Amino acid sequence: MEKPHKKLDAWNLAMALVKEVYRATADFPSAERFGLTDQARRAAVSIPSNIAEGAARNTKKEFIHFLHISQGSLSELDTQLELSKELGYLDETVWRTLDETMTRIDKMLTGLIRSQKSK
Repeated sequence: MEKPHKKLDAWNLAMALVKEVYRATADFPSAERFGLTDQARRAAVSIPSNIAEGAARNTKKEFIHFLHISQGSLSELDTQLELSKELGYLDETVWRTLDETMTRIDKMLTGLIRSQKSK
């Protein structure tokens, strides 16, 4: 199925981030299954999901709204991964890679928002 969101670099990178978050949280303690593991995964999935939903909307205003929601989910994920690192659940190297990817996605989302506003 050809959908507009699949052409967006931000969506593609966000999808890659989701997979990395799933891999990184797979070894979290079982006590965190319904805590940080679940929360981080939900926040990660929310990023590309909101990009896709916004791209399917009929107006630029709606698209921008969903891009902002994606940025909020990205900030939520950042907080959860930072806490996971501080609790010793995430290796510093893994955290750094995830953090770099999140920074790239945030810049892409900001660029998309700016480009939509200028149209």
